[in-house]
Amino acid sequence: MPGRPSAPPPGNEGGLLRARSSEPRYPAPVLQVLAVWHVLISIALVGLILMHSGRDTGFGGMGFTPASQGGTHIVERNLTRLTVLVGLIFAADTVGLFHLLQ
Repeated sequence: MPGRPSAPPPGNEGGLLRARSSEPRYPAPVLQVLAVWHVLISIALVGLILMHSGRDTGFGGMGFTPASQGGTHIVERNLTRLTVLVGLIFAADTVGLFHLLQ
């Protein structure tokens, strides 16, 4: 019938959902680069976490510096700092990708 409004699409009976625009906010290459960056950061984070371990094992206990000089503590401390930094970058990248895909 002309003049009568059409029914809302399924799942939008109350008419509360907005139609999404078909135009993406960012070009596809930007999202592709960020997705590749996210994969690289996640691999780095897993590798850094696996380097951590208990006493006299892991990266600090591999024999890079003599234990008598206390070098393992410095290596472990720097490894922890690097892991925290990469973890923060990973978290920020995850939030950024989430907002780009919304």
